[in-house]
Amino acid sequence: MRLPRDVSGVELASLLRRYGYEITRQTGSHLRLTSNFMGREHHITVPRHDSIRVGTLSNILADAASYLEIGRDQLLEALFEG
Repeated sequence: MRLPRDVSGVELASLLRRYGYEITRQTGSHLRLTSNFMGREHHITVPRHDSIRVGTLSNILADAASYLEIGRDQLLEALFEG
C-alpha cells in the first residue's frame, strides 16, 4: 500500500490512539506521543504540520510497527484502510 500524501500530524496522532499512543506533551510544532500498549513505554515524535512528509511518515510508522512487533505495511493498512 502506498503511503498517504495528505496526513496531518494531529490526524496521525488520532489514528495511533487505537494502539495506546496518547499526546503527552507538545514542544513547538512537535507532538510527543507515549504508549504503554505492550507493557513497556514507547515514545514517538510527530510533527504537528498540515501534511507530514512521506519520508517522515514512513519513519514514524516503521518505529511504531517495530514497537508493536508487526510489519510496517500491516500497520499502514490497519491505520488507513480499517
